[in-house]
Amino acid sequence: MKNILFIQSSPRGLESYSQKVARSVVDDLENRYPDAKVVVRDLAQNPPPHVGEAFVGGISTGPEQRTPEQTKALALSDVLIDELTAAEVIVFAVPMHNFGPPSTLKAWIDHVVRVGRTVSYSSQKGPEGALKGKRVILVLARGGVYSDGPAIPLDFQEPYLRAILGFIGLTDIDVVRVEGAAMSAIGPEKAVASAMAQSREILSHVA
Repeated sequence: MKNILFIQSSPRGLESYSQKVARSVVDDLENRYPDAKVVVRDLAQNPPPHVGEAFVGGISTGPEQRTPEQTKALALSDVLIDELTAAEVIVFAVPMHNFGPPSTLKAWIDHVVRVGRTVSYSSQKGPEGALKGKRVILVLARGGVYSDGPAIPLDFQEPYLRAILGFIGLTDIDVVRVEGAAMSAIGPEKAVASAMAQSREILSHVA
């Protein structure tokens, strides 16, 4: 049995290229593992709030000493971290917004990257991620091509996600790129077809 967490972040819903390809990845995993539990977290439909003063104060305060406001501010963070902890496979559907991930996904990241829950520090080892041994599949949609050519320096989507997920221990990452959907030389059909082929190749190696 696999526990699968499917994180969507496109405001375009079913019209989203990232969601379309990522959904096919999740469907394939469900076909392979009929008993799998799938949790869907739609950040576009239910965006997490940006962290505020109560959140920041709460993470540096012991549970018994937290104010009711701090406890409430951390409640969603605990739920999101519990979803991550329970998952064996995490599939992200991520469009590129202004060269980076959507703000809703960044807000989610701010809730789940927490010292004492998903990362620890020690004087001997420094920071160490707690969420090791999980598989991550990033489905990244971009209107242009950023994995090759002159636009590489403008890609703050894939490098950032690899870095921040690795920081909490999620280092087993495969990337499916839906690129060139807005370019006349490629277009959405070719971009999605290429991404589907990439995903099939990746899934052929999933145990």
